[in-house]
Parts: sequence; C-alpha cells; structure tokens
Amino acid sequence: MMERELIPLLQNMGQPRIAVVGDFMLDRTIWGEASRVSPEAPVPVVQVDREEDRPGGAGNVAANLVELGAKVSCFGAVGTDESATLLLQGLEALGVETQGIVACTDRPTVQKIRIMAQNQQMVRVDREESHPIPPTASAHLLKALADAKWDGIILSDYAKGVLAPETIQAVIQLAHSRNAFSVVDPKNADFSIYHGATVLTPNRKEAEVAVGRPLPDADSLADATAQLRKDCQLDSLLVTLGADGMFLCQDEGGFHLPTSAQQVFDVTGAGDTVAAMLAVALAEKVDWKMAVRLANVAAGLAVARVGTVAVGRKEILHHLSASSPAQKIVLANDVPALEAALESFRREGARLVFTNGCFDILHAGHVRYLGQSRRFGDALVVGLNADTSVRRLKGASRPIQLEEDRAEILAALECVDLVILFEEDTPKELIERVCPDVLVKGADWKEKGVVGAEFVQAQGGEVRLVDILPGRSTTSVVNQMQKD
Repeated sequence: MMERELIPLLQNMGQPRIAVVGDFMLDRTIWGEASRVSPEAPVPVVQVDREEDRPGGAGNVAANLVELGAKVSCFGAVGTDESATLLLQGLEALGVETQGIVACTDRPTVQKIRIMAQNQQMVRVDREESHPIPPTASAHLLKALADAKWDGIILSDYAKGVLAPETIQAVIQLAHSRNAFSVVDPKNADFSIYHGATVLTPNRKEAEVAVGRPLPDADSLADATAQLRKDCQLDSLLVTLGADGMFLCQDEGGFHLPTSAQQVFDVTGAGDTVAAMLAVALAEKVDWKMAVRLANVAAGLAVARVGTVAVGRKEILHHLSASSPAQKIVLANDVPALEAALESFRREGARLVFTNGCFDILHAGHVRYLGQSRRFGDALVVGLNADTSVRRLKGASRPIQLEEDRAEILAALECVDLVILFEEDTPKELIERVCPDVLVKGADWKEKGVVGAEFVQAQGGEVRLVDILPGRSTTSVVNQMQKD
C-alpha cells in the first residue's frame, strides 16, 4: 500500500482527547561550536551559541499530540524548583491541561541537559531522583485522571518514579472501565507490570531485555512478541526497530513494516512520536495496520531531525504528498481534483502562496525564485501554462519541453506543493479559484502590473515581488543553445 493512501486518514482526523500519564521532564539543549580541544583534558570545548528549554519525556509525547491535533491532559509529578516552573510554562504554552501534575517536595524536577555541537550530541547531563513519588501524590494524580475527560491514555514510562506498578495497573483498569485504549511506552524490563494494556511500544533493546535474549530477525521477533503478548494479556505489541522499521504482533500473527526514514540523524524522542501518532489514530478508530503505517511515517520524520522534536499533522501530510511528484499535479479544468487538492490545504489552515509561469527550461533563477516564494506561507501552488498557452505567448517554437515534463520537474521540487496546468493566457481565473493568501511574481512585473493582484488584495491577501537572479532566463538559455 502506497504512503499516499494515508493522506485521507490524516485529513479526516478530528481532535481526540488524550491523557498522558508518566514522567514529565525538562529538556535543555545547549547548542554551540566545538573547534578546539581543552588544554585541561582531552575533551572538546563547546562555545555556546544558544540554549533551548522544552518539555521532555512525557512532555514530548504531549507536544507531539498537540501537533497531531489532539486535546491533551497531563498527569505526572514535578519538584518545587525553577525547572518545574519552566516545564509547566512550556506545557501551558502548548495549550495542554496541567492540573493533573502534582508538586513533590522530596525530589527535583527531572532535567536532561544535552550539549550539541556540529549537530552531534557531545554529552548529556541528568538531574533526577527516580524513587517512587509519595502515595499521596499518586492518589492525587489518579483522582485527577478519574475526574478528567479523555478518549484514551498514553503511559509514558521513563522509570523516574511516577509509574509504580500499582499506579500503572490503576490507570490501565481505569481505561478498561471506560472502554478506552491504553498505549504504553515501557521502560521497566518486567513487562508483566503493564498487564492488560491495549498495546506496548518497546524498542528492540527493551524487548530483548524483557525476554532475556537477542531478537535479530523476524522469526525471533515473532516468537518473542507472541509470548510476551500472551503472558501480559495485551491486545497488541509493537516493537520499534530503528532503521529496520517496526514489528506488530496481534492475534493474526506478526506484521513487519520497513522504515520510512530516508536518513537517521537522531533517534531522541522517536518513541514518543510513535506513541502519540498511534494514540491519535486509535482514538479516531483507524485500522491497526494503517495506524502503524502512520506511526512509522511520523517516526521517520522524527529521526531525520536533530534533537527532541514534535512531528505534526501538517508535516506528515506534506511528506506524504511530496512522496510522489505525480500526486502534486492537477489540471485546472479537472474541477473535482483541483478542489480536493485545495481543500486538503484549507482543512489544515495552510497559508497558500501562488505564483505562475511557463517554466520552460528550469534554471537556477527559477529554483531560487520558487524557494523564496515558498517562504511566504505554508504551501506553494504553481500555476503552469499549458503548451497551447505557451505557444500563443511565446511563439510556435516554444515550449522547448512539453507540459507533462515541465510539470513533473516542478513537482519534484521540495518547495513546490501543487502544480496546476491551465490553458488560459493569464492566470486570472485560476487565481480567483485558488484564492491565495499571498500572490508572488518577479520584481520585473512591478511596472507591468501583476495579474490577480487586485482580487487577492480585496480578499485580504498580499502581493509579494521577488528579485530575479541576474543573467538567468529561459530566453538567454535558448539563445545560448542556438549559438552553440
């Protein structure tokens, strides 16, 4: 099944209510450059450029859920220190509910400090106490969870003291009582404490520790996950395998899904992304295998970036749409297809940018112009003159390349989100149909007047003029070819 078939699933998702229970922490990332070795010890010296604080652990799960469109309530514990203030401020900035997070005087807020240089993690410093939180704090957390409204639960276990075995079972049983799901990202080697959960999402190493042996291939994974699932009475068991993808175990047996990641830069937080995407899909009643495919795509995007990141619905949709250039090309006179393409952007609240041209021989000037245009919004729509239109405008010798070739080349550019072929001499009618937020043309159109400018401005949009790269034009390329 092609990735593009996941697009309507994402587009039709609502805003499920997800509760996140577990170990919330503050992630501090210190970015800098390492250009010399310390004279005091054989270690690099990092010259700090900037510092960044964001919710980590269960907080990163919450951040991913928000980006995926969910309404989130948080249940956990923090200390009474400055890190707690920063963490709660970070969570509240996400728009999540934090009334279920209790303050404990016997422990600091968990903090992980990562020092990065040259896009690599140089060292990590942890500040934490991992003993169980007091019974009174657990009771407060569970009461808050019982009083809240949610469609499903994620238990984000980082073994920092919030999720004691009895708390885990209380949460899972509460989910059962509401006929709701429970997704568990486990840390404890004894998976029996997660007995009765809907699904566990360990990585390969965690699964190997749980069974006490290596799991190098599909056969060993199938045997081990089937036994774990039976022993723990789980509906499903999903093992994330890094560069090897994912393995899902259910009643029907095992299902291996290769990774969707093109490059792996940093696996930090990828498990949080998987749990969040899986939970949102399950809340929306998405089929299990399709839900796992969505989680796989989201994880692939997470590991392709450095640091702890939240992967959102818009980013996944953009990736899925861009995975096949042909999916980004529509005809202006194919009204249903055009409206469906535009509706996918509108539904996501994307700021639409429109530009147009013949783009007969794509050159560096075009590429730079399109890249600059894309920066004015969330999605770039390119109106492309069809062959008949180009002949009327440029003469019988043009275009040099047929419309299908020009469209495919444009669609292959990452900055281009949609290509619309139109037959008219001007894009006036097309602009009125697209109704962009931003209309872009080259700066050389300033005196000539930009077609569609009045309409766009009347709708509350804006017109932007982009400087053209000197000495680059299709005409100059054609003349040089003829001269040679």
